[in-house]
Parts: sequence; C-alpha cells; structure tokens
Amino acid sequence: MSKDWIKLLIGAFFEILWVIGMKHSNTWWEIALTIVFIFISFYALIKAGETLPVGTAYAVFVGLGTAGTVITGILFFGEEFKLSKMLLIAVLLIGVMGLKFVTGEKGGSKK
Repeated sequence: MSKDWIKLLIGAFFEILWVIGMKHSNTWWEIALTIVFIFISFYALIKAGETLPVGTAYAVFVGLGTAGTVITGILFFGEEFKLSKMLLIAVLLIGVMGLKFVTGEKGGSKK
C-alpha cells in the first residue's frame, strides 16, 4: 500500500473523529479538538488527492468515514444495530475496496 493510500486512511480515521465530535462536543476544548480533526482529515485527503485520482480518493474517504462513523455509533454510543444497516455498510466497503484495487497511482497531477 502506497503512502498516498495511507494518507487517505488517516484522513478517513480523522473524519470519523470529527463527525463524532460534531455531535458529542460540549466544552470549548472538545470543540477545538473537533476543529483540529477537521483540518487533519481534509489535509490528508488533499495530500492523497495530489497523486490519486480525486474522484476515487474522495469516494474512499467518504465511504470509510461513513462506515466507521456508523460502526462507532453502534459500538460506543448505543445506536441501534440493524442487520440491514450492516449489510449496506458491507456493500459500501466492498465498493470502496474495489475502487482501491482498480485505481493506479498516476491519476492526479504531482506538483
């Protein structure tokens, strides 16, 4: 896995954190930390998009962020577990993995 895909994974991880932070932040420092997570998340996406095709990078970023946020909500915040929801997340992740496997490294413009 190239360093650009790793940047994208890091960005998706921080996307999960800031989305959770948007809902659960109550104090000024939690809000500030959420803002930091937003910047880290989008910076990683932008850096990965310099080499990876931007459409694929964004789809993977959002797909992993969505799946991670749903799973985190179920595991840590008592959101309802539904088999149908998990099956749809599985379909989403299969699509994201498929995009990763069919995408080369030379889709964007390197500066």
